[in-house]
Amino acid sequence: MLLITTVMYSCKSKDPQAELQSLKAEKTAIEQRIAALERELGKDSSLAIEVSATEIKPEAFKTYIDVQGRVEAEESVSLSSEIPGMVTQIYVRAGDAVKTGQVLAETDSRIIHQQISDLEINLDLAKQVFEKQSKLWNDQIGTELQFLQAKTTKESLEKKIETLKQQLSMTKIVSPISGIVDAVNVKIGQAIVPGIPAINVVNLNNLKMVAELAESYTGKVKKGQTVQAFFPDQNLNLESSVHYASKIINPLSRTFQVTVFLNNTAEVSPNAVVKLQINDYTSSPECLSISEKFIQKSGNECYVWVAEKQKAQKKTVSLGRNYRGRSEILSGLKPGDLIITQGFDLVKSNDPVNVIQKNANPL
Repeated sequence: MLLITTVMYSCKSKDPQAELQSLKAEKTAIEQRIAALERELGKDSSLAIEVSATEIKPEAFKTYIDVQGRVEAEESVSLSSEIPGMVTQIYVRAGDAVKTGQVLAETDSRIIHQQISDLEINLDLAKQVFEKQSKLWNDQIGTELQFLQAKTTKESLEKKIETLKQQLSMTKIVSPISGIVDAVNVKIGQAIVPGIPAINVVNLNNLKMVAELAESYTGKVKKGQTVQAFFPDQNLNLESSVHYASKIINPLSRTFQVTVFLNNTAEVSPNAVVKLQINDYTSSPECLSISEKFIQKSGNECYVWVAEKQKAQKKTVSLGRNYRGRSEILSGLKPGDLIITQGFDLVKSNDPVNVIQKNANPL
C-alpha cells in the first residue's frame, strides 16, 4: 500500500526530491520488517528445518586388504606303487582313517617271493659251506682261496635277498602320514605303474589358507596380522592371523603368496574358496570416522554439517584413510558432535534446525 501511494504521489507531484524521500522511507520500513521476521524465525522452532542427526563416538578405525584365497592341506599326498604291477589287495576305502606306516594296498609280489625262497635255499647251503671252510681255515687246512670263495658266495646271496626284500616292500602302498583316505583310484586286478596316483590321503587337522597378493602390497602384510576369513559356500566366518608372507615375487603374475593357518577346520574342506580380509591398519581407539555419504566436497574442501545449539554449522574436516565407504577423520570434529545425517542437503550455515531423531542412521 505504501508503494502504491508513493508511486501515485510521485506521478502527481513529479518532484524528484519528494520521490527520493519517499523511497528512502519505504526502504527503511522494508528493512525493519525483514529484521523482525528474522528474529521471529530464530525464536520459533516450528519454522526450523527438521533434520536427523547421529552423535559421533570415538572408535578404532581399521582397513583391510581384500583377497580371494583357497584352502590347502599342509599334509596331502597322492600315493602310487613304486614298481609296476597288478593290484592284488586294497585294505582301505574312501573316508577311512589311517596312520603313518599303514599298508593301504599291495601289488602282485609272487615272483619276488619265489626268488627270495630260491635264494634262501641256496643261502642255507652257502652258510654250511662257509662254516666248514671257516673251521678248516682255522685249523690251517685248505687254501685261503676256498675260504674266501665260500665267504663271498654267502655274502652275495645275503645281499641279493636283502635287495629282493626291498623290492618286496615296494609292492606295498604305505601311507607316510596320518589322515583320512580321500580317494581310492584303483581296483583289484588293475595294472599300475609308478607316478600314477592310486590312493589319496589328506590330514584334515592341518589345513591352511593361501592367497596371492599383488606386488603393491609387499611390505604391508606381515606375520601376526589379524585375518577375517569368510567361506561363502558354508556361510562360515573364522578369525586367524598371517602365518607367513612370502618374500619372493612371482615373475609371471607379479604376486606373492600369503599363508594363513586355520584355527577351526571342522567345517572346512581342502580346495574350498575363501575370502580373506587382512587387517593392514588400525588407528587409536580415540579415532573418529564417518560414512563418506555424509561428507560433502567443494573444490579441495571436505566438510560435514553439524547440529550445534539448534543451528546448522559447517565443519571442514581433514580425511585420513578410507575403507568400504568409510573415512577416517583426522581433524575438524570432536566426540559428541551431532552429525546431520538426514536433511544435510537442505541447510546453510546458521540455519535453525530441529533435530527430530537421533541415531537414525549409523555413521
